[in-house]
Amino acid sequence: MAETTGSGTAAGETEPRLRKASWKYVGPGIVVAATGVGAGDLVATLIAGSKFGYTLLWAAIIGCLVKISLAEATGRWHLATGRTLFEGWRSLGQWTTYYFAVYVVIWGFVYGATAMSSSALPLVALFPDGPSLKTWAVICGLLGLAFVWFNRYAVFEKAMTVVIGMKFLIVVYVAIRVAPDLGNAFAGLAPVLPDGSLLYTLGLVGGVGGTITMAAYGYWVNSKGWTDITWLKVMRLDNRVAYITTGVFVVAMMIIGAELLHSTDIALNSGDRGLVDLGKVLEDKFGAVTANLFLFGFFATSFGALMGVWHGVSLMFADFVERLRRERGAAGGTGDMVEEVAAGKREKSLPFRAYLLWLTFPPMGLLFLDQPFGLVIAYGVLGAFFMPFLALTLLWLLNTSRTPGQWRNGWLSNVMLAAAGLLFLVLCVKQIMDLDWNSFF
Repeated sequence: MAETTGSGTAAGETEPRLRKASWKYVGPGIVVAATGVGAGDLVATLIAGSKFGYTLLWAAIIGCLVKISLAEATGRWHLATGRTLFEGWRSLGQWTTYYFAVYVVIWGFVYGATAMSSSALPLVALFPDGPSLKTWAVICGLLGLAFVWFNRYAVFEKAMTVVIGMKFLIVVYVAIRVAPDLGNAFAGLAPVLPDGSLLYTLGLVGGVGGTITMAAYGYWVNSKGWTDITWLKVMRLDNRVAYITTGVFVVAMMIIGAELLHSTDIALNSGDRGLVDLGKVLEDKFGAVTANLFLFGFFATSFGALMGVWHGVSLMFADFVERLRRERGAAGGTGDMVEEVAAGKREKSLPFRAYLLWLTFPPMGLLFLDQPFGLVIAYGVLGAFFMPFLALTLLWLLNTSRTPGQWRNGWLSNVMLAAAGLLFLVLCVKQIMDLDWNSFF
């Protein structure tokens, strides 16, 4: 957000000269946009468009503004304090360590299988006579592992730029192909809640692009070489590019849902398979070329999210392990942690690669077995708590002496983060209530 600082520079302090924002620096935002909007997000938006037409378009726009404020707060913490986000969490007490330790292990195990299956679905649709879904899923997991293992951030960012380009061009092309009703689209910017739309509205505002990758954004900012507050303007431009791009995806998918499905009363499956259903609808209406293009876009969306998590969450896990090592006085625990992320040391570390393996190989077992009910319940509960955890801890960190006075939150950031925290708490309760608890007992 534009207004984030406190009352200004304190007496005796000299405010550093900020670098001029320039498009040539944009990069981490592209990574977070390619990672944060997965196939499930596109399906949720598509179904909202199919049920309510353009009526909830305003909610998707507000959702992007909420994510801009959250990602800006994450990046600002890294730049203003010279400390990583996990260092900030650790300063709030040991409870954050316990939560993150359990979360990152269970979440990574289940997410790994989900990401591999999601990437495999469009490949099965594109090549029906080829390998099975499970085989494609294993191949996608191994490709993601190999790419992240052997490449550093600079190459990773270039690959994610290609991914975002494919997603952008294909989804926007399909949205144009279905001939949007611009009058109804503009009318959808007025905040209206049709009957039965409250939960869809909350999901659009809070769900699309809102995952652990928002916490990883600060690590990608450091990996880019942005390590101090002089990069603040650059980071803000980069962050806005990320969520404006996300907004374009959301609007495009809502157009597709409104024009192709709502007007013809076609229902889709929930979950990632809904995008395969859409491919069939597109083939019937526009031919195989448009359908196959969309399926390639679906693959780019899913595989981009897989690569982003393989890299970003592994960076967070490596930082988590290094922080614990230093607190216990382990040998070699010296040096600035932000600078070490910028130098690529985390990407070469044993914890980074160990978590990469954890994301890839154990989840392959879930591809061939029904997911254990207890594990699914734990995954759902921990995942539901993460976004309110992120929003509320950022609110805490950026309003206390942990952040230099001139870079603390102002009223606008506080309002946005508080609203985000409340929104995610409501979604958290809903998600936990929706879990199949009967199967657990």
